[in-house]
Amino acid sequence: MEDEDLITNLREAKFECTYGRGCNGECCRNGRPFVSPDEGERIDANLDKFLPHLRPEARTLVEKQGYLSARRKLGSPVIRVMAGWCVFFNQGCVLQKIGATEGDKFRYKPAVCALFPLERDAHDRWYVRQKGFKREQWDLFCLDPDASSVAAAASLQEEIALARRFTEEENS
Repeated sequence: MEDEDLITNLREAKFECTYGRGCNGECCRNGRPFVSPDEGERIDANLDKFLPHLRPEARTLVEKQGYLSARRKLGSPVIRVMAGWCVFFNQGCVLQKIGATEGDKFRYKPAVCALFPLERDAHDRWYVRQKGFKREQWDLFCLDPDASSVAAAASLQEEIALARRFTEEENS
């Protein structure tokens, strides 16, 4: 299966992550990603290694109340927010940083975060989130196709590979 067959708008989509080059991680601000049971188990089993890297106020909150809130998205609990940011955000994603030091930056991240800006539509087809496409609600610079000339097909190779892996696992 070609990438363009896997992701419906890949030919025309533009995307450039500018984290550290003008963006300070806006996708982690009030994002509240949902966490599947498997993802929760993986985070739970490794929480002690993440805690020292959290912002002090986020660490206090996680130690007292846990990293999951009472809110739910798609039937699953969501990660808490502290002072407007995901509790795992501290000058970047702590889950990603720890995973990267272990050889897989996506190892601990919830799938919805690891795949961003890829998402599935109501018909279970992958697409690149873009301003003006499928009623995109987030007004992020990186989702504006007029803000970059970088083809999503080039900039999202790791995310596309992850989407392909998820699709293949579901179909096997």
